[in-house]
Amino acid sequence: MMKLTKKQQQVYDYLVDYTQKVGFPPSIREMCKGLGVRSTSTIHGHLEKLEEKGYIKRESTKNRAITLTKQSTVSLPQIDAGFASIPVVGQVTAGSPILAVENIEDYFPIPTSHLTNDDHFLLKVQGDSMLNAGILDNDYVLVRKTEQANNGDYIVAMVGEESATVKTFYKENNYVRLQPENDAYEPITGTDIQVIGLVKGVFRFI
Repeated sequence: MMKLTKKQQQVYDYLVDYTQKVGFPPSIREMCKGLGVRSTSTIHGHLEKLEEKGYIKRESTKNRAITLTKQSTVSLPQIDAGFASIPVVGQVTAGSPILAVENIEDYFPIPTSHLTNDDHFLLKVQGDSMLNAGILDNDYVLVRKTEQANNGDYIVAMVGEESATVKTFYKENNYVRLQPENDAYEPITGTDIQVIGLVKGVFRFI
């Protein structure tokens, strides 16, 4: 096996040590905190190198589960078969792929019974414009990636060059209306609106 750099060895050692103590692999955010790294993309980069050098294996068909190769002496447990590890994305902005490495802040286990074969992600809600729909500030919405929506659907959309917003979708004659579920806010209308996903669930931590 190819020799690891000092930084790669630190990431690998932390991965193994954490798993032995806790019983499951650390999240990307936990690795950042434990290793004193600010950028999640830095951790992703180290994990890619560990995989290239044969120390770990990450399989997309198993929802980014991490396992050690046969050459390794410690086995990392995978997420329970009834769950999928869904990426938690930070602020989604125009021109940036939703699931780009730099956008992913963490991963969260979701029961597979709540998912389809499409890609999913979790997005943190900012503001109370969907208050009357039961979607509150700092909630996390589970989003199924799609560009299609029906009237009345709760969606995540891009409006021009602005960040992503969560609203209720309505297709009018020749424009789209994004309706907030809070009377304190005005609807957003226009033709430069791109649906990027349907809200399928809400998670809240208290």
